[in-house]
Amino acid sequence: MLRIAVPNKGSLADTASEMLHEAGYVGRRDPKDLHVIDPQNDVEFFYLRPKDIATYVGSGALDVGITGRDLLFDARMPGAREIEALGFGDSTFRFAGPPGRFTRLEDLDGVRVATAYPGLVDAFLDARDIAVDLVPLDGAVESAVELGVADAVADVVSTGTTLRQAGLEIFGPVLLESEAVLIGPAVKVDGTETLLRRLRGVMVARRYVLIDYDLPVHLLDQAVAVAPGIESPTVSPLRDPEWVAVRVMSPRKGVNQVMDALYAIGARAILVTEIHAARL
Repeated sequence: MLRIAVPNKGSLADTASEMLHEAGYVGRRDPKDLHVIDPQNDVEFFYLRPKDIATYVGSGALDVGITGRDLLFDARMPGAREIEALGFGDSTFRFAGPPGRFTRLEDLDGVRVATAYPGLVDAFLDARDIAVDLVPLDGAVESAVELGVADAVADVVSTGTTLRQAGLEIFGPVLLESEAVLIGPAVKVDGTETLLRRLRGVMVARRYVLIDYDLPVHLLDQAVAVAPGIESPTVSPLRDPEWVAVRVMSPRKGVNQVMDALYAIGARAILVTEIHAARL
């Protein structure tokens, strides 16, 4: 039975659970449940703190898990590796400090840096021969400079508004581009391929839709240029030999523009359908 670690709270928890549900697995009904068995799919779910998941997987206590790439790097567990990016929970890690004080990464040498990800930051700076005094914090990192416990911070950045409100400016390179990832050991455990195939199917279903339309057959090449599909469209004859019915997978993003373009070419009866599951 495949043992899967799932975030029990935080920004990744809800989307991870939704993704597993869409993949056909039975999840927890009560948010207080920490262990759920899904005998039909031969898996067990363990709901854990996101920061601990890489440790459980890396130690071999659990087989695979869903966590953030940042948390995987921060744990520094050699027994755990990224298997697949899951397409949600995007974040970017940057350094920030008082305006004008820091301009280069090397300016951090010898100063205090506050962060909620000491393992990640230490590994990044160590690889560049920069020694700092790390100040581990659980949250509100942007307040560390104002409160006098650090000279600079390393934190998650979205728009940078929070850091600017704290009187800080971003400098230096990006530490890490993070997102939710499926992690596991170096050697895949039985059942991992099925889980991975299902999760990939969910990601496809979330990114793509089906477009069906009718079209004069002599316009087919123009329509295929607009919406080529993943491999190629499915083309079926209609009762009128001058017309065909076309079905194609198309990215969800921009689908209305694709519909407009198809209509302009001469397509009619254009329909868009959600994809609930996929295996490609």
